[in-house]
Amino acid sequence: MTKDQSKDQAKEQADERTEGRSTVAVLGPGGVGGLLAALVARAGHRVICLAGDETARALRTDGIRVRSGRFGDFTAAVEADTELREPVDACLITVKHTALDAALERVRPEVLGDGLLVPFLNGVEHPATLRARYGAARVAPAVIRVESTRTAPGVVEHGSPFAEIDLTGESVPRGRLDALAGVLAAVGPTGPTGTTGPTGPTVRVVDDEAATLWAKMSFLAPFALLTTRYGVALGEVRTRHREELTALVAETAAVSRACGAPADPAVALARYDAFPPDTKSSMQRDAEAGRPLELDAIGGALLRAADRHGVAVPVARGLVRELEEPEEPEEPEEPEEPEEPEEPEGNRRH
Repeated sequence: MTKDQSKDQAKEQADERTEGRSTVAVLGPGGVGGLLAALVARAGHRVICLAGDETARALRTDGIRVRSGRFGDFTAAVEADTELREPVDACLITVKHTALDAALERVRPEVLGDGLLVPFLNGVEHPATLRARYGAARVAPAVIRVESTRTAPGVVEHGSPFAEIDLTGESVPRGRLDALAGVLAAVGPTGPTGTTGPTGPTVRVVDDEAATLWAKMSFLAPFALLTTRYGVALGEVRTRHREELTALVAETAAVSRACGAPADPAVALARYDAFPPDTKSSMQRDAEAGRPLELDAIGGALLRAADRHGVAVPVARGLVRELEEPEEPEEPEEPEEPEEPEEPEGNRRH
């Protein structure tokens, strides 16, 4: 191959990559959002991170640095801004539910255009909220299974050996979901010798939206409520609080089935038993750090669904009530002042 032919081939490959390039916004580039932003950018797509001034400046200057046993250690260059200023192919929402309302001010519906909105949020009620604001055909909910932490603006540590995404959307054409799944899988461009580029998360497109969201809820709600209520890791929950865990899993499964999503309590308990004993829920970590809890998005949503379908959930209801109104520490009783000893009668002065 001549030098000119080599240049032509390189140009053809670059053109192919540009043609298949998507523009993806990431609202909330924290542990999950930062990891996805970096992987999608590494695969050759254009990524715009939406965050506050300080984080946006850090990302524009230094990009996103990832440390991962599965994906390797790398730095990805991304764009960053405080709000969306142009249409994109997709906008990933990776903020906490407690910050959702404020965060959505950065993504105005008229600017988003025809782009898909992809919420990676806990709970089951947020898709309806987003559809009311952005339109049904734009919202494609997703569930991710991963452990990833932002240690500083633009610095992400991916600790789990897995990263799995279930993508769904009852009102979104299947072709759009498949195309988005390809972007999220973050397969890098083929090298000049035909070698496959780096890959990203495992992504599935799932037809049943309710089943997808409730599958996570059925696992998350008992885990989050019990670890947060007692302030202990999962290992202690499944031993010292086993009876309560079993009852709560059964209640959550009953609500899930009432909402049209299959759930098997035995499978959920087996999953808990398989996790490392020191595993903590994100709600528990938020409580330890003094951050707002996603209690309404998880526990509140579970109770509202139970009420709609007439399912009794006394254990869940009690835990939510206790977490809403934490016991205040008892104030120590003030010691009584010692009585002044009376002076002996003979020593009194008149």
